[in-house]
Amino acid sequence: MRKNEINELERIVEPLLAWYDAHARVLPWREEPTAYRVWVSEIMLQQTRVEAVKPYYERFLKALPDVEALANAEEEVLLKLWEGLGYYNRVRNLNKAARQIMEQYAGRIPDTYEELCKLSGIGSYTAGAIASIAFGRAVPAVDGNVLRVLARVRMDDRDIMQQKVKSAVEQELLQVMPEGRAGDFNQALMELGAMVCIPNGEPKCSECPWYGFCKARLAGCMNEYPKKTKKKPRTIEYKTVLVLQDANKTALQKRPAKGLLAGMYEFPWIEGTRSEEEVLAYLKELGLRAIRIRQLGDSKHIFTHKEWHMTGYAIRVDELDTSFDKSRFIFADKEEVEKQYAIPSAYAAYLQAARRDILL
Repeated sequence: MRKNEINELERIVEPLLAWYDAHARVLPWREEPTAYRVWVSEIMLQQTRVEAVKPYYERFLKALPDVEALANAEEEVLLKLWEGLGYYNRVRNLNKAARQIMEQYAGRIPDTYEELCKLSGIGSYTAGAIASIAFGRAVPAVDGNVLRVLARVRMDDRDIMQQKVKSAVEQELLQVMPEGRAGDFNQALMELGAMVCIPNGEPKCSECPWYGFCKARLAGCMNEYPKKTKKKPRTIEYKTVLVLQDANKTALQKRPAKGLLAGMYEFPWIEGTRSEEEVLAYLKELGLRAIRIRQLGDSKHIFTHKEWHMTGYAIRVDELDTSFDKSRFIFADKEEVEKQYAIPSAYAAYLQAARRDILL
């Protein structure tokens, strides 16, 4: 990095830390920043808003307070604790990494960036966050928030979707990490991106500690940065969801062990947007006799690379015909559905319908 570029970054440090000291949010994982607490919070915060994470974080820490408890947790328990947060491979990787820590590090989370990067699900950003916040290591933690605020303050037109750009920014920050406050510096950059130099809508420039020298603000082109290649459009899948219930139970099925929402439970569904007549014909093929049926509202869920466009039906069945393959579905008591089976938030609208007994 050229000397003038280092100087450009050096001037962001003091005003940023002063702003953070005055405006940092009170968050549960900041109150006691042990490595385990920081690790769990950073994994939860990937792809998820801070306010949404708070109750999940408290519940998770209460159920699994340390690495050993996490390493020994059954997958069904983990998925239920994570239910609603999405991106479920995150919690599977937490579990794998916890087992690695128990087996390879005698139960102690490693305190260096290099060793942290060897753990499942921990990349350069998470390793930097844990190493700096929990252990005071002078290493950067560069995520989308950090790339955005640095692109704006410098009017940096590099494509932040390229790994080489992220790696370059990490090396640039490494040169200006403040001694003794690396963790605060990393958190301050993230905080600035979350609260002031926001990704959507107008940035709150008047509240920014870099107001006087941010190049994008001075040029009036804040929303033109950061530069990034456009994502490919998401594919759309249409499905008809069936909330099948008898007097006491609800039908669920388990998703495949690999792929999207792997190993979780869902309501039965049919590909495409189906009419009531088509649904009844499908149930007849299964050997199920519907005694009441009611159409539910449409619902949409957006994943990273695809969208589900769903319609649904609530269906009350009487008793299962002998021709019905009972191994196809699990018929779970309502209490079991609530407490035992992890159902993705994609089905939230239909889970509410299942709870309401709308066909009584």
